[in-house]
Amino acid sequence: MRLIVGISGASGAIMAYRLLQELKAIDGSEVHLVISDAAMRTIKLETDISVDKVIAAADYHYDNHDLAATISSGSFQTDGMIVLPCSMKTLSGIVTGFSENLLIRAADVCLKEGRKLILVPREMPLSTIHLRNLLLAAENGCVIIPPMLTFYNDLPSTEEQIQHVIGKILMQFGITTRAFKPWEGPTGQGAKDT
Repeated sequence: MRLIVGISGASGAIMAYRLLQELKAIDGSEVHLVISDAAMRTIKLETDISVDKVIAAADYHYDNHDLAATISSGSFQTDGMIVLPCSMKTLSGIVTGFSENLLIRAADVCLKEGRKLILVPREMPLSTIHLRNLLLAAENGCVIIPPMLTFYNDLPSTEEQIQHVIGKILMQFGITTRAFKPWEGPTGQGAKDT
């Protein structure tokens, strides 16, 4: 599976790093990474992981200003793209087709080629503008997966919450991760017919 991962400048860069680690563990996966300038700063501010270590978790890395990179063309076939986290600036660029950088251009390519585009928006609270842009993204074929807290399956740690979000993202590509804990009903065996 060949996927593009875009990391934009919203809070939550650790989720992107964990996603890259999960993808690296999957046989046959090929990950193409693009990181915005703001995301590089966010990685440094929010984590103790170096940008170089994040880049090393992917198979290929592209400069966000290189609009001639392979992932900027629809002739470079991929299975889709995940933007994690997705800033509101990146979201607005995607929904308006304002491909000012490689991350947004790669997302635009996925949309025009009918490929899966997953957006993981990170903002709170959401303004009316944000909500309109999310609706436009969904209407244009994007799958919106906000990194919501999950309470139904007993995930007490932040790391478990992150793994749950990553599991929900990868389910969109038919991938089940070992760390994902799905809901199995109140007794762990699902509902039974009566």
